[in-house]
Amino acid sequence: MTAPAVSPKTEQALLEAMARLFAGTPQRTDGKLTKNNLWREAGVSRATMNRATDVLAEWDRRVGESPASLRDQKQAEELTLLRRQLKASRDERRHLQDQVEASATVITTLLAEVAALREQQANRTATVVPLSRSRATRE
Repeated sequence: MTAPAVSPKTEQALLEAMARLFAGTPQRTDGKLTKNNLWREAGVSRATMNRATDVLAEWDRRVGESPASLRDQKQAEELTLLRRQLKASRDERRHLQDQVEASATVITTLLAEVAALREQQANRTATVVPLSRSRATRE
């Protein structure tokens, strides 16, 4: 048994709602090209809209070709690209932060070594100790 079709009046309401949505002049919805908006704009139930298979086929065809759909696809592609770039930037920032932390560790170590060498240099005495002459040189 096949599902009952919608009445001509309902089909007309759905077609008019579709025309308003594609024209950007909705009366009952926010104007987004969604099936939820289609049945709300037409003033019918979702179940009734689902029985209007010819109207839904036309909706699917037009949504795929609409400038709004193309714009949405372009925005989705751009968003995907931006997310990839953001991830790459975050990875690079993490890598650079690791380098900064490693450099800070090396600098701290070098500063400690310099301080130790300076202290060692300051504690040296300048006393010259004469070496005793060996016997061979005395004779």
